[in-house]
Amino acid sequence: MFFPEGTVRVHLYGEPVDMRRSFDGLYALTKHKLGCDPLSGELFVFINRRGTQMKVLYWDRTGFCVWAKRLEQGRFVSDWSHIATGELDWTGLKLLLEGIVPGRFKKRFKHARESAKTLMHAGL
Repeated sequence: MFFPEGTVRVHLYGEPVDMRRSFDGLYALTKHKLGCDPLSGELFVFINRRGTQMKVLYWDRTGFCVWAKRLEQGRFVSDWSHIATGELDWTGLKLLLEGIVPGRFKKRFKHARESAKTLMHAGL
């Protein structure tokens, strides 16, 4: 199933999940722990304790689907204390699947006033 990038909502479960869970177990976590409707067509992301496996549950109008990915090297999550249950955007999920954790966001440009202040403080 392909999703238009701007229209899909992605929910990340912020606690480790036993990857032996399949459709029914992930459905229960979605409904009771995330408080979301599993039949909404949104994506629900679950990661194991070691951070090496991920499952994504979604409803595609005819039944539930589960995507799974296991990393051979590295981790999706290195420190669970920094992970919270919440919503991601589609780009955030793609980055997570590729093993890229966005650190901090940099501005691509500065306003003219900010540039002038920077130059004044630099003595230029």
